[in-house]
Amino acid sequence: MNKLVTYLGQKAAQAIDVELMSAQGGFSIDQLMELAGLSVAQAVERAFPLGGAPTAPGELPKNARVLVCCGPGNNGGDGLVAARHLRHFGYAPMVFYPKKSKKPLFTGLMTQLINLDIPFVNEPLAPVLDDALQSSDLIIDALFGFSFSGDVRAPFDQVIQKINDSKRPIVSVDVPSGWDVEQGPIEGKLKIESPAVLVSLTTPKLGCLKFEGTHFVGGRFVPPTLAAKFGLTLPVYERSNQIARL
Repeated sequence: MNKLVTYLGQKAAQAIDVELMSAQGGFSIDQLMELAGLSVAQAVERAFPLGGAPTAPGELPKNARVLVCCGPGNNGGDGLVAARHLRHFGYAPMVFYPKKSKKPLFTGLMTQLINLDIPFVNEPLAPVLDDALQSSDLIIDALFGFSFSGDVRAPFDQVIQKINDSKRPIVSVDVPSGWDVEQGPIEGKLKIESPAVLVSLTTPKLGCLKFEGTHFVGGRFVPPTLAAKFGLTLPVYERSNQIARL
C-alpha cells in the first residue's frame, strides 16, 4: 500500500494534463481516456469482485449489474470506457448518459457499447432511472472530474440526489461529483455522499485528502521527466496493475 503520494490542486492538475497532451508529452486525449477507464474497471474488479453467491464483504454476485453514470465531459468519457471493460470482465453494465457529446471520440465510445449490447438509461428523471438505480449492485459516479467548480446544475442535481438516496455502493472517478477539488466535501452543498471507492486519475486531488474509503490511483502513464518537472511523488504500480492502492 502506498502512503507518500502527491496530492494536487486544480491548476496543477490541469497543467499536467496539458503537458501530457503536448508535443513533448505525446499522448492524445483518447489514449488517456482509455487508460483512465481501464483503471476504473480494474478498481471495481479489485474492490467488488464477482463471486457467484457473495460470501465476503464487497463481493458481488455473478453478472452483477453496474450503473455507470456519465457526465458531459471527459470524466463521462472515462465512464464510457470503464463500462466497456467491465462488460469484458464479466459484469453487466448499464449506462446513464443524459447529455451526450457529439464529438467523434464520444460517439465512437457509445458505438462500442451499443455493439456489446450495453443498455443506455436515457431519461434522467423518469422512473426508468429509479428502476436502474434500485436494480443495480453498484454505481459508478463519472459525472464530474477535476475541472468542476460551483454548484451542481440540472439535471445532475436531481441525479446526484437519486444516487445518494439509492444507498448503493458508489465508485467515484477522479473526484466525487460535487466535491470541491481542493477543499473536498463542503457542508450544505449537493454532492456524492460517502462513496465506497475513489479512483484518482494521474494523481489524487487535494480535496480527496478528506476521502475515507478505499482509494486507488490510476496513472501509470506519467513519465519520470514529467514527474520530476512537477515534483510528483507517484505510487508504485505492481506487475501489470494499472492501479495502486493508497
